[in-house]
Amino acid sequence: MCGILGVVAKTPVNQMLYDGLLVLQHRGQDAAGIVTAEQQVLHMHKGQGLVRDVFRTRNMRSLQGNVGIGHVRYPTAGSASSLAEAQPFYVNSPFGIVLAHNGNLTNDKQLKEDMYRTDLRHINTNSDSEALCNVFAHELSRRVSGPQLDAQTVFDAVKAVHRRVKGAYAVVAIIAGFGMVAFRDPHGIRPLSLGVHDTADGREYIVASESVVHDVLGFKFERDIAPGEAVYVTFDGEFSSQQCHSSPTLIPCIFEHVYFARPDTVIDGISVHEARLKMGEQLAEKVRKQVPALDIDVVIPIPDTSRDSALQLADALGLPYREGFMKNRYIGRTFIMPGQASRKKSVRQKLNPIAVEFRGKNVMLVDDSIVRGTTSKEIVQMVRDSGAKKVYLASAAPPVKFPHVYGIDMPTRNELIATGRDAAQIAAEIGADGVIYQDLSALIQACTDASGGKITQFETSCFDGHYITGDITDAYLDELEAKRLSPLSTKADNVGSVVDLNIGVAEQNLI
Repeated sequence: MCGILGVVAKTPVNQMLYDGLLVLQHRGQDAAGIVTAEQQVLHMHKGQGLVRDVFRTRNMRSLQGNVGIGHVRYPTAGSASSLAEAQPFYVNSPFGIVLAHNGNLTNDKQLKEDMYRTDLRHINTNSDSEALCNVFAHELSRRVSGPQLDAQTVFDAVKAVHRRVKGAYAVVAIIAGFGMVAFRDPHGIRPLSLGVHDTADGREYIVASESVVHDVLGFKFERDIAPGEAVYVTFDGEFSSQQCHSSPTLIPCIFEHVYFARPDTVIDGISVHEARLKMGEQLAEKVRKQVPALDIDVVIPIPDTSRDSALQLADALGLPYREGFMKNRYIGRTFIMPGQASRKKSVRQKLNPIAVEFRGKNVMLVDDSIVRGTTSKEIVQMVRDSGAKKVYLASAAPPVKFPHVYGIDMPTRNELIATGRDAAQIAAEIGADGVIYQDLSALIQACTDASGGKITQFETSCFDGHYITGDITDAYLDELEAKRLSPLSTKADNVGSVVDLNIGVAEQNLI
């Protein structure tokens, strides 16, 4: 999962992009990047690490211009340690394009082959985002003649991208000298929203992965970008949009509501906070039916994303709700840390139990989901060490049994604790006295209710193995697992810690 952001403003956007990426930091902590535009001149700075570490005052001063895009990276394809795969990506033709992408392409292998043999373009990294950047650039170059560009040409290029690309993608890009373009895959798997701000000099536009960015930066949420739709905003602020797919269908990723998105954001009309409250209501019904005689003294959330569900579950069951963990907010989210060793090491650094809330009690812990089980096992042991008599774990999501190939780091079936195990076996594996999982139908109902009944279909492949793009086979999953077990060496990509480029018209012919 990644976070993307794009702004066309009337004043310099460097500080705005920095502040927006801080709001999206929860979506990716591996790398961050910003590109700003002064007509034909593009200024880029990107590096590995958190936003606050990548950008210093001297870097911000060099990011001049009233238009820009930003990206925070959580690696799903390619190498977690490769600086060369930090975004945005740049290609010099046509005009000069920088692109940032949230999601994961499922046909990137074929795309890269086509790029080399048919389009005669070179892909320099393992990143599917670089392939996507080159596909868009190639399709745009086929449709332009001379130094001019209009909105319809951009939309025609996006239509061609939809025909060639499969998977999940929310995209924001700058075309040097012309404008910003943003588009979303035909299923709307990954989120992307549009905001506006009216000034004395004219209207400003923003696109972002989550609507909370609009709130923080003082923009008014306008709407979600529709599946298959593209929007184009010129540097002068002229806005246009067009549906670029013949049969778009909104089927958004349900894991956004389970875990990834901030509770104060709204995605496709669904308040994430409200969806999680309703998950808690549904989970309480499951607990009531499955274990009516369960002896529980207190309900405690595993912070932060399970708080809403735990609060509603406790209220529905008439049980006390308590905060039982202190969280070190300077440690990253363990689920999105690259590498199992990093995740395991950070659990006890991140959470510390408040022993008095556990001592001598039967405790029900509530988590948003159980993926690998590593974090759950560590937490259960911490609670027992704090003196709990019994420890039960309730998950607001169903068992994660299948790889997620649309932008979440779940590519290996053997890593998923629910693969080949039932709830009792999972409880034994993590050391709990019992595990209660949400039913998939109940999770879908919770999100449907939060949408006011407007959305009834969700991307739920990690729970049911149904891949909506229709191109995922066992052979594809086997290949993903083989790559994960034998990663390609990327030593050549790791030279230095920060890339800082000022790309102007004169330099474009040299790249």
